[in-house]
Amino acid sequence: MEHGNLLVENLASVWWIALAAAVAPMLAILTRKYVPDVVWLLVFGVVLGPYALDIAHQTEAVEFLRELGLGFLFLLAGFEVQTRDMREKQGKQAAITWLICAALGIGSALFLVRGDWLEAVTLGIASTSTALGTLLPILKDSGRMGSPLGKAVMVHGAYGELLPIVAMSLLLSTRGTWVSAGLLVLFAVLAALSVALPGRFFRRVPLLTKALSLASNTTMQTMMRFTVLLLVTLMLITAVFQLDVALGAFAAGILASAVLEAIDPKHATEIAHKVEIVGFGFLIPVFFVTSGMGIDVRAVIAEWPMLLGFVAAIALVRGLPIFLRERFGSTDSGIRGWREQLALGFYGAVGLPIIVAVTQVAVSSEIISTTTASVMVTGGAVTVLVFPLIAHLLLAAQAKSGAPAPRP
Repeated sequence: MEHGNLLVENLASVWWIALAAAVAPMLAILTRKYVPDVVWLLVFGVVLGPYALDIAHQTEAVEFLRELGLGFLFLLAGFEVQTRDMREKQGKQAAITWLICAALGIGSALFLVRGDWLEAVTLGIASTSTALGTLLPILKDSGRMGSPLGKAVMVHGAYGELLPIVAMSLLLSTRGTWVSAGLLVLFAVLAALSVALPGRFFRRVPLLTKALSLASNTTMQTMMRFTVLLLVTLMLITAVFQLDVALGAFAAGILASAVLEAIDPKHATEIAHKVEIVGFGFLIPVFFVTSGMGIDVRAVIAEWPMLLGFVAAIALVRGLPIFLRERFGSTDSGIRGWREQLALGFYGAVGLPIIVAVTQVAVSSEIISTTTASVMVTGGAVTVLVFPLIAHLLLAAQAKSGAPAPRP
């Protein structure tokens, strides 16, 4: 009987989340996508969660689906990253830009929190991320993925996802920086082996490789299953090492994409599309809805100065340095107009998944309060709603002015 009640509770919560996932795109379309699907999912999470109607609950089963959703979100982000772009001048400049942003973010936070190092690191990391996975549907829907602007967003987003995760693992760990650094190195080795050893085996048995490739589009879905295996393997390793699972998922996306590109670029595109279907069809909406369920709206409203201050801090320590380096530096991005450069700054300052991840770690370690975490997650949602809208208006104004269009 107890098992039956638990099953009903899990299915009831998942039903409400699935309903929210089904309705959110309709509302996004009705608002001409000025209010993105992701924001509607967060809003529904607030409504369904314990601080409003309290009709959906983060049961153990829902929490597990949430982690898988986070994994698929970062897996897709990793798929979109081109490692060659990260190694080129543009990528190196983006990495330097993030380091500048991190120094500004942590430095200013140290001043605001009066020297509390861990809280300053939490605020600094949260304010300098770029929500690459969240930006993907926005950029694809606007047709800007193949443009110089789209490429620049991807490059900044790659470092804006990877480096905050690494910084979080190093600086917010309870084990000490050197132990965490050693675990990160060990994870990198194991991640490489997770791809290299099976790859070597398949190269030695080319007939098996060909057979698996041919079965990729059958009911066996071989390539997709191997991709999911790699994702779960690296998420498991990070969980065992007590690192953030987002790191494992992001590494899985980068490695899987690189391997598939080397075998056949068509496979990489095909698998990325299948991952999108599985991820955005169910698991990723679960992540965003449950993120909204953790937001205490009353507490956020009571702390509205902190909310506005956090959003402004994100714009200043992440968006502004990206704009200034594009405007006055040599980043090799190919972006020339000031409106497009400013739009890149706003896109680069969109943050949410990393903010959710870093606040979870900080709350569990009692570095920040749940109220502060709610304010920060809400601030991330505001950047998802407002910053792409500002970027869209800037690009529309550029097009009307007769300047070169940002689209390919």
